[in-house]
Amino acid sequence: MGIIAKQSIRGTIVTYLGIGVGIITTFFVLTRFLTAEEIGLARVLIDAATLFIGLAQLGTNSSVIRFYPYFHDEDSDHGFFFWALVVPFVGFLLFALIYWACRVPLGAWFGDKSPLFVEYYYFVLPLAFFMLYQSICENTSNVLMHIVVPRAVRELVVRVGLLAIYLLYAFRVLSLDGLVIGLCVNYAVAALINLVYFFSLKGNDSSFSLRPISLRPDWTFLRENKALVRRYLVYTLFLIVSALTSTLAPTLSSFFVTAKMGLDSTGIFAIATYMAVMVSVPYRSVTAISSPQLARAIKEQNGAECSHLLQQVTQNLLLIGGFILLAIWFNIDLIFHILPNGATYATAKNVVLILGVSQLALATFSICLTALSYSRYYAFSLLLALILTVSAILLNNSLIPLWGMDGAALSNLLSYGLYFALALLTVWLTCHWRMLNRRWVYILLLLAALFVLNMLWQRYLPIANIWLDSLLRSVVLLGAGAFIAYRAELSPELNSQIKNLKSKI
Repeated sequence: MGIIAKQSIRGTIVTYLGIGVGIITTFFVLTRFLTAEEIGLARVLIDAATLFIGLAQLGTNSSVIRFYPYFHDEDSDHGFFFWALVVPFVGFLLFALIYWACRVPLGAWFGDKSPLFVEYYYFVLPLAFFMLYQSICENTSNVLMHIVVPRAVRELVVRVGLLAIYLLYAFRVLSLDGLVIGLCVNYAVAALINLVYFFSLKGNDSSFSLRPISLRPDWTFLRENKALVRRYLVYTLFLIVSALTSTLAPTLSSFFVTAKMGLDSTGIFAIATYMAVMVSVPYRSVTAISSPQLARAIKEQNGAECSHLLQQVTQNLLLIGGFILLAIWFNIDLIFHILPNGATYATAKNVVLILGVSQLALATFSICLTALSYSRYYAFSLLLALILTVSAILLNNSLIPLWGMDGAALSNLLSYGLYFALALLTVWLTCHWRMLNRRWVYILLLLAALFVLNMLWQRYLPIANIWLDSLLRSVVLLGAGAFIAYRAELSPELNSQIKNLKSKI
């Protein structure tokens, strides 16, 4: 776990710096200077582009990580990255044609409640193209164990750019058209930086031999390894179908809220989503660096190493993500108190909690789906993705008319709960990898106890001053929880990092 811990910590630090910028942007610029409808427009455009790139990648986001160990040797990667860059471009052209053809039915679905999205419908295409290549270069850099710079681009460059664009719009330097064009330009800059960085990379000497990256297809290698090529193509074609479902599910709630409730509600839902997404921030860095390690262990059929990696990643993410969720919930009233126009967004208070639990499940268990997709039982991923998407569609369609945004959040939680429960069962029955242990039980009990104690404190020990109330509850409860977690060694890896830090001070 040495390189995983080192790169993950660096990536997480960069991510939280980006969150600092994002907090300024979201809580003190967007909510102050933009209407909920304008926030909703930006959100749904980015969500639509995110869905688009998930499809346009044609499964290469997973196949690149899974098959790189098979193409790589000490001398060359045999043009592997040429295909990693070219195949998604073909996918983009294909889905751009489909998106163009769906203009009329999608316009009719969104037109009644959200005509502004229909007006900017085609801006999704350039936005998606630039986001696609930003993501591709980040993914390929992850394969080479270089996550910090691409993560800095995603979390800092993009967020600072968005902050500048929103400020220019707030002070009327940009029109609404300029705002949307600015979003596209911002992601174009990010994609260009990632592309230049990727071209400059060599392998990381702690995991692979140093060598230049080849961007020319090695036809001789492909002819000599036809069985490997067939496996790659079958796996990638399978993932194309899987992506049609698994990529759709995370953005469904946003689209259903936009279509059924309007962009005003989408904007409020977006602010709540941003708060909840903070719970899963550590997962991004940990998974980015642990996935190549996991793919290599699966290739070597090292079941013990796979179980070891999965246990470490899941229990650490459950503990860290759980504490982040509690920190947000303990201070939720204070957050809405200091938020400009906070009363408007406070209607989504319960949405933050429900989505936060969903994000905790996502952060904790997504590595299990990643492991399953790298194994020879990857076909089960399609069935699970279908279940996720169908359940998300049915739940959103039935619960949003009943409970509005709360229904959308609950739909998200229930569909992911079913998805991950089945995923854990599938991984255990097929691959026989063990992820759960006694530490899991202790972590869940600790998080539940802190949640209940917070409820009792608010009921029986209320403090009129909202600042003092939030500060005391956070310091006392989270401090006590952290002390218990440390003394009980609920995360040996985190304990080790703390001890190393102490020794250096």
